[in-house]
Order: sequence, then structure tokens, then C-alpha cells
Amino acid sequence: MTKQVQQLDRVIIRFAGDSGDGMQLTGDRFTQETAAFGNDLSTLPNFPAEIRAPAGTLPGVSSFQLHFADHDILTPGDAPNVLVAMNPAALKANLADLPRGADLIVNTDEFTKRNLTKVGYEASPVEDGSLAEFRVHALPLTSMTVKALENFDISKKDAERAKNMFALGLLSWLYHRPTEGTLGFLERKFATKPEIMKANIAAFQAGWSYGETTEAFSVQYEIKPAEHEPGLYRNITGNLALAYGLVAAGVQSGLPIFLGSYPITPASDILHEVSKHKKFGVRTFQAEDEIAAVGAALGASFGGSLGVTTTSGPGIALKSETIGLGVATELPLLVIDVQRAGPSTGLPTKTEQADLLQVMYGRNGEAPVPVIAPQSPSDCFYATIEAARIAVKYRTPVILLSDGYLANGSEPWKLPDVASLPTIEPNFAAPSQEDFQPFKRDPETLARPWAIPGTAGLEHRIGGLEKADGSGNISYDPSNHDTMTRLRQAKVDGIANDIEPLAVDDPSGAARVLVLGWGGTYGAISAGVRRVRATGRNIAQAHVRHLNPFPANLPEVLRSYDKVIVPEINLGQLAMLLRGRFLIDVIGYNQVRGLPFKAEELQGVIQDVIDSE
Repeated sequence: MTKQVQQLDRVIIRFAGDSGDGMQLTGDRFTQETAAFGNDLSTLPNFPAEIRAPAGTLPGVSSFQLHFADHDILTPGDAPNVLVAMNPAALKANLADLPRGADLIVNTDEFTKRNLTKVGYEASPVEDGSLAEFRVHALPLTSMTVKALENFDISKKDAERAKNMFALGLLSWLYHRPTEGTLGFLERKFATKPEIMKANIAAFQAGWSYGETTEAFSVQYEIKPAEHEPGLYRNITGNLALAYGLVAAGVQSGLPIFLGSYPITPASDILHEVSKHKKFGVRTFQAEDEIAAVGAALGASFGGSLGVTTTSGPGIALKSETIGLGVATELPLLVIDVQRAGPSTGLPTKTEQADLLQVMYGRNGEAPVPVIAPQSPSDCFYATIEAARIAVKYRTPVILLSDGYLANGSEPWKLPDVASLPTIEPNFAAPSQEDFQPFKRDPETLARPWAIPGTAGLEHRIGGLEKADGSGNISYDPSNHDTMTRLRQAKVDGIANDIEPLAVDDPSGAARVLVLGWGGTYGAISAGVRRVRATGRNIAQAHVRHLNPFPANLPEVLRSYDKVIVPEINLGQLAMLLRGRFLIDVIGYNQVRGLPFKAEELQGVIQDVIDSE
């Protein structure tokens, strides 16, 4: 059957189902094939907060949204054009996000009276006319999958589990996705279970064939590859990019990387990935708790490795004393905080930007540390190398602030030329005939020497008690404590001279309003700014990468505009810092829903501020 092929410039698809339905795997495979095809893309996985919520309930819904296009895009999209709902809970949890006229593919086999009752449906919405504003494709996905696999020697339960592959095959046909990568993936994944492997491949191919032969879909859609800068690309998540950044930092510095970590959502994948790269001199240690993890990492730095610890907000609270010890001992330490929604356990699988004040000030005493925030999944690679550079050069703990959206979201990444990556020089202390002064500082960086324990002539005391300037002897002298406190602060402040000035995107030069963001809000802010400019309004945009110290030109930039909007997924933490530091009354826009901003909402906020001028 020959079907019409319709060209589209972009599509947003959301797969949704029970947490056991394999929606993350389905979305990931569709994404990998989309990346291989050459589309620009951005993804938003959305996991249940509970490890295993009751099947068929709203808390158990898992979804994966993918936005792909033939042009440069910045976000996973505000609303899906296509929703694949594997059960009533998935439909109810996601229906409000669906715009009028969207395609809705529903697995009718799961719309039983029992499953409908679980989520409060008195009657099936597929049959009562309540979905009339959408293009509904009611398909018995489960039973079609079981029928397609009836000749395989597998249980009915295993056959039913393959329904996500049937759905993937159907969507792959519908949007002209390649299939070779998925077939190869299934062969590798189920290599030790050949019958399961064959069944999943058959389910995938059955879904594809159904699309080709059914009259339920009369049109196929094609989204041409995007025009990218020439180079070798791969799809990458923020956590994966961050792990590669750690490996690269070890290579560029010549230092062994020691990752001491305790598993915590959404940072655990970094530990899993880094542990695979022992050939690069990386060591990983899964500690019994957060405190042991950071203690081991700081000990590794004392011994001449680059100590790293990964965690989320609750772990930062537990690690704070040891981070303070790192400030006192002035040793390099990389602390990675993949932020999640709080407080306390909060929403472990949802994103937030609410740890900024904690990492800035959440330690006893004056304990300043540099803070860096990546802006996109691929930028996690470069931000990690930058954090390592600063930690080693200035002999200080550095906190890298990622978040759940960046950690799990993905985008195309152009592989860098390794020769272009910065070299990081440890410059270990060398023995001399003079008495070693462990706190004698480099006049340019104010960094103290990094002395490897056991090196003859470099014996010194180290610990949490205050040290005498220069000698490192324990000191209770009031004026010395004031001196050391100011030196540690001046060292961090001086990093502002070693980072790029804040870049401002103001193409017209006539904008009177600036949108200033940080971290994972970059994509949504940039998309919102694009929309505002498309209406003919002038708007400037800047994004802060270094949050402590701020770029040296930040106050000048802020004072160059009549109004400054600061969107944050918190209640105004950067806004508070800017007001307190620079006495500028910035305008905060704050939502804490566990979700990234939508471009449309930011467009409205920006336009309201411009129009009020």
C-alpha cells in the first residue's frame, strides 16, 4: 500500500505508560535512531518518584518526551504533537498537555473497567466522546503484540512485555526512523536469551508492518536532517557528558581521578559510567554513605589524585563539613551536585535549581568555594573540565551544579578535537633546601603548594584547625585568623580574572530589558527569547556559567539595562544574590513544579515586562 508522505519541520512525541511498560527504553531507542538520522533533538524523560508505584496508578506513570526537527531547537517542547498512552493512567496524567488536534495513540487493551476505576474514569474516554478534539487511534497494542508472537516459545507475560517494541516499530514507521540501530541493540541486549531477543525483534517489525498495511494511518511523516556544523556527532545525556568530562580532566591533567560516591538519584549514573573507564586511570569507590564518600575523595586529593564526589542536594548537606575541611586544607576537590526537587527527600526524580544558596553558604564559618553551572546536557562535559581546571589551579573545592533535567535529558553533541581541550597543570611542590612552607602562596593565584605525602623535604601539618600564614602551624592568633580568612576569600574572588566575561546576546543593540539565567534554564529562556524577537520586540539575553565568583563584567552588564528578568526554578535565589551584591532590583520569575520552564510561558513573561516599559 503506497501512502502519502507529509513533510514536517518538527515533531514532539511523548511515550507514556506504567513504569513497567518500558517507556524510557522506547523513548531512548527512538531518540538514538533520530540522532543517527541527523535531526536536531532534545529530550525530557520523566520518571515516577517511587521505586515501584502500584501498576496502573497515576504515581506510577513514566513518560519520555522527544522534540526533533530539521533545524536548531533548544527544548524538549512545550506540548506533544503525539501522545502514546499505554493505559488509562498514562492518558489521564498527560492529557492536559495535549493541544487540540494532536494525535493520540491509545492501547485499548488496558482500558479495562478495573484500570479505568483506578484513575477515576467512570467510563472509557475512548468511547464516551471526551477525546473528540484529538485525532484518536485506538489500537489493541497488547493483543496485537501477543498475536504476532504466538509462534515463539515464550510465556504470555513475556509476549505482553514486548508491546513497547510494537509501539516503537509503529512510530518508527510513522516518522521514517532508521531501524538498524534498534535491531542491533535488541540483539546485544538479549544475547543470552535468544528466544526473547527474536520475539522483541519480531514485535518491533510487526509494529512497522502494521503501520505500512493498516488503513488507520494513511499518512507517513518525514522530518529531514538538520543542518549541523560539519563534524562527528553523537547523542548524549548530561550525566554521560559529565562522566566523560571527568575522564577527560584526568587525561588533561595527568592526574588519577578518584570518584568517591554514594548512589543517589539523579546522580548515580555518573558513578556507573565512570566505573567503566579504568583504563584511563580512573578509580571509583561506592561508599557506605555520603560522608564517607566525600572523605575518601578529599583523602585522595591529599594523596595526589583529583578527588571527585557526586551527589544531589540531600548529599550536599551531609558533605558540607568535609567540603569545609577542603577549604581549610586548600586541596583540589570536585563536588558534583545534580540538583533535584526538595526539601528533604522531596521529589527525587524531578528537577529543581534550589541548591544555589546551599552550595554558596551551606558550611560553617567563612568557607568560600567556586560554583559553576552547565547550561545544557552537552555543556556538562566542558563545565566539568572547567571545574577541574579551577580546582587544581587554585587548590580549592569546586562545586558543579547540574540538575535532573540536564542529567537525564539529551541532545546531539559534536565530539571535540581533543587537542583543543585545555591542559591542566598540577604543578606539585618540589623539595628544596629551604624549610617547606605549606601555606606560602603563589602570588598570582594565591594557591598554596600541593605537596604529595611521603615526599622527603615536604613534611607538613594539615587538618581542620586554623593554620599560621606561611608555616601551616596551628594558630589561634586572632589577627592570623582574619588574615587567613581574607586570603581564602581573595583566592576565590581572584578567579574572576581567569574566566570569560559574561557574553550578552543583544543583536539589535536597542534592547532595554535583559533576561539573565543560569544552569538548565538556558534552553527554555533562549527559545522564549527567540519567540519574543519574532514578534519584533527587542530583548537581550545572558547566561551565567560562573556563579562564584561572578564574571567581572556582570555588574556593568546589569546596569546597562532598564530591567533585568531572572527566571529560576526556585523561589529567587540568584535574584537574591544579585540584589544583595549589586543593589539592582531584578525581576524574578519563579516556578518550582519539578519541571523545566516552557518557552511559551517565558515568552509571555518577557513580553509583559517589555510592554510595561
